[in-house]
Amino acid sequence: MTTSSSEFSVAGPRHDRRGPVRWLWSHLRSHPLPLLGFLGGSVAMVVLNAMVPLYTGHAFDAVLGERGAALDALWLIALALLAIVVARGALDLVARMSSEVLAKRLERDARDELYVGLLGKSQTFHNRQRVGDLMARAANDIRQLSIMVTPGIDLIVDSGLTGVVPLFFMAAIDPRLLWVPGVYAVVFVLALWHYMRRLNPVATQMREEFGDLNAGLNQAVRGIEVIKVTAQERQERLRFRAGARRYRDAFVRNGLVQARYLPTLLYALAMAAALWHALALHAAGAITIGELVTFMGLMGQLGFPTQMSIFTFSLIQIGIVSSRRILGILTAETEIDQPAAGHSAPISGEIVFEDVTFAYAEGGEPALRGATFTVRPGETVAIVGETGSGKSTLTKLVPRIYDVTSGRVLVDGVDVREWNLDSLRSQISTIEQDIVLFSRSVAENIGFGLGQRADREAVVRAAEDAQAAEFIAELDDGYDTVIGERGVTLSGGQRQRLAIARALLTDPAILVLDDSTSAIDSATEDLIQQAIERIQEGRTTLLITHRLSQIRWADKVLLLRRGEVADFGTHDELIARSRLYRRVFAHYDEAGVGLGDEESVLAGEQGGVR
Repeated sequence: MTTSSSEFSVAGPRHDRRGPVRWLWSHLRSHPLPLLGFLGGSVAMVVLNAMVPLYTGHAFDAVLGERGAALDALWLIALALLAIVVARGALDLVARMSSEVLAKRLERDARDELYVGLLGKSQTFHNRQRVGDLMARAANDIRQLSIMVTPGIDLIVDSGLTGVVPLFFMAAIDPRLLWVPGVYAVVFVLALWHYMRRLNPVATQMREEFGDLNAGLNQAVRGIEVIKVTAQERQERLRFRAGARRYRDAFVRNGLVQARYLPTLLYALAMAAALWHALALHAAGAITIGELVTFMGLMGQLGFPTQMSIFTFSLIQIGIVSSRRILGILTAETEIDQPAAGHSAPISGEIVFEDVTFAYAEGGEPALRGATFTVRPGETVAIVGETGSGKSTLTKLVPRIYDVTSGRVLVDGVDVREWNLDSLRSQISTIEQDIVLFSRSVAENIGFGLGQRADREAVVRAAEDAQAAEFIAELDDGYDTVIGERGVTLSGGQRQRLAIARALLTDPAILVLDDSTSAIDSATEDLIQQAIERIQEGRTTLLITHRLSQIRWADKVLLLRRGEVADFGTHDELIARSRLYRRVFAHYDEAGVGLGDEESVLAGEQGGVR
């Protein structure tokens, strides 16, 4: 089933995601007070600003009039101008503060929405993404939204109002004065429309090239050990240089589009034509010298939107492109859909696979085919098979990390697609081969599954059960020691013991161990095995393993071959009836190696499964 919704609902207001402009506006209007302060303050400030040339023109007329009356008029004009300037400054402060608040709240809300959206996407979605590109969207593209509001939208609103309000004052003087600015306004809008059309693909390419560059950098940093071991520094440097060159070229193209912007030249011609027209009207006695001065002062204000449009609309275009890239993540289809009222209940641990087939890609080769078996509550099932037989894939279908292509997976008789995901997954703990630890303290990593509910006493007890307490005590700050990202400062065995402690702490109803003791020595494994056996009582355990000792004490053994269930039963039953299982078990019992090498046995096996 395909849907654009997330795995879990997002708290807070639902923003309009039908397009970047709608999405941005739905964010901005959710903060009405700063939005009103920004728009109201800007309108009032621009009106007061347009009154300055008006009073300046009155001053000219007063000076050219009678001397006594001129002095009285100049005093009043000076006081009026002083009041206008003070009020304009106060309103400008309100508008600028409001726009800054809007910008930062938009950035905060968009970043939170994107983060929650990423948490809600399915594992299949994340498998398709490049981490570097996601980071570019979450960091740089989100930052572009704030820059788009201020100075972008901030200056556009101011310059737009400055381009419109003076026209009303001109019309009040003499409607004929609108001829030149009116023609210029039409040409300006057409030139701006052409400019935006040329700018859009360039801005889109800039953001895409930045995402590619960041993705390449992320891959190089994550794989730095491989790069150094294989002496590929020069190759990676050339690859990064090529990406940086493409990003630079996109910036150059953006500059060329701005350089060909016509309105700055047109404005100079408009000023000359306006002066000629105003002088002609004055010569005809239609306007006074003061009105001519006022008109030219108002024409001068039209230069502000002309100059600002060169880079402000570029910021708007980049902001819209960034919004589109963010929406591309938020609205991306995810394969996991949660019902509005999902099933929530304590899990007893029964797992049923009914003719389950699963493929990672639509139309691709299935990783599992027709898997059918039942695990009773409290049973421990060892899952064995050659590499690529679908062992890990099978266990990921239980907590619904992926959805089946066909068939059903039931937990306690309920299809996992009908479960509330939080309820289902909170009662299942998985310890995988590739241990994921966070750059946090040891205690926080162990208590991660419980979040704020994990107390120190429970953390210590879980560490002791996982045989991790001894090496934790040897760390510089004990349980407060901050480990490196992904636990790189710890050995493989230490990382696995911390992961086991984390799983034990959550007290799961279903426990999945994906070869979780592969990096632990035999003595430590025996101790951990004793701890696992103690907590397995009343819990269902799926155990992917290549150790024969673990297979022997499992209640059931699930034998997989090339994505199909070759056999399922107790160890004794499989020994009795399955030639494949006997050959595998006998071979590795003698060789003392793991089932990871089983491919060689399967390749030579002629009789198949009986």
